[in-house]
Amino acid sequence: MTTLNYTPPTFRNKLSAALAETRLRLINITRYPGQLFMEFIIPIVFAAMPMLLGQATAGDDAAANFAANTGTANYVAYLLIGANIFSIVSSAFWHIAYWVRFEQETGTLEAVFITPTSSAVLIAGVSMYSAIRSTGTAVVAFILGCLIFRVNPFQGDIMLALLFLFIGLIPLYGVAFVFGAVVLKIKESQSVLNLMQWLVSFLMGIFFPVAVLPPFLRFIAQMFPPTWMVNGVRSALLGVGFFLENWYFDMAILWAFLLFAPLFGIWVFNRTEGNLRGNQGIGQF
Repeated sequence: MTTLNYTPPTFRNKLSAALAETRLRLINITRYPGQLFMEFIIPIVFAAMPMLLGQATAGDDAAANFAANTGTANYVAYLLIGANIFSIVSSAFWHIAYWVRFEQETGTLEAVFITPTSSAVLIAGVSMYSAIRSTGTAVVAFILGCLIFRVNPFQGDIMLALLFLFIGLIPLYGVAFVFGAVVLKIKESQSVLNLMQWLVSFLMGIFFPVAVLPPFLRFIAQMFPPTWMVNGVRSALLGVGFFLENWYFDMAILWAFLLFAPLFGIWVFNRTEGNLRGNQGIGQF
């Protein structure tokens, strides 16, 4: 009689599975160049609407009025930064939510449970794909938008801005794991995503400084990691001012989110998935 012994997957096995999922998604998106092209254009159009409205209503005083409230007269770069980081944040939620919902609808989520990997590992692969895709398109869209509106895209402390951006991605995807757990629980993605997008855009202050919010709303906004990410990038490039006056204090807050959010997000997702499996809720749609 043959005895089969189960060997838990090693970190290398999990990393291999996550990277395979990342590679699969990257290969898939290369088949849709038109979609990638639109991701370069949409943030520019999104930022252009308030930009052109401000020029039309404020006239020659647009830059001065903007500087009085934000700390910089470069409203073009300010709005483009907000729009492009918003596209990164939205992509994080969309990609993870749609992966969870697609796997539910096609019935392949249950198949993961009989493999050596886990759905959380595969979502980590989706997160890496999402970060590569959205960050790459956002950087190109920002440079392209600045060139279209005739401002210098390479001003300020670029390395510090990139540091805020890349460190902010990790807690962002930790929060996205929590959102994936919500989709797994309620078995709906589209309506929740539509609501989330506008709530996130409000909390992040993509077109305005969160300092203008009432104290209670400002506190809630600063509990959301992308708020620190977008303000850190703006402060590094445009000098609008860090929340805690010095960049290293803001960076420390972002690092605290980095250490907490991913662990919390994975815990929430695994707990939600475990409860659904125990109560036979995974296969019910």
